[in-house]
Amino acid sequence: MIGLLIVAHGTLGESLLECATYVMGSPPPNLLALDVRDCSNTGEIVAVARAQLAKLEAGDGVLVLADIYGATPCNTLCQLIEPGRVELVAGVNLPMLLKVLTYRNEPLPALAERALHGGHDGIFRVTHCHA
Repeated sequence: MIGLLIVAHGTLGESLLECATYVMGSPPPNLLALDVRDCSNTGEIVAVARAQLAKLEAGDGVLVLADIYGATPCNTLCQLIEPGRVELVAGVNLPMLLKVLTYRNEPLPALAERALHGGHDGIFRVTHCHA
């Protein structure tokens, strides 16, 4: 099973983990959150991320979901990318997370693509609601 690591500002990662637990009915296995509150010490972020990646790696790789492309959480984790072993997708949202939780037995590159589609396809402009 592919490990999942959410890396985000504030408490967004932990909040997404809690939402996924609520939707799925139980805590998803092999899923951790790294909430970045102090962006000044990227060395510490890398050290914690390396430790979490080691916990999550079960032989199938780890997909890292970051909140904002170009921001500290994403930029810091870029140095840990290893194609086929550690993949990184930015722009995490709840639809993306639920998609990867559903398909996490697929190969890592395919799961990264599912993350992209799940995030994008979960965004709608709502002009009216059905009662």
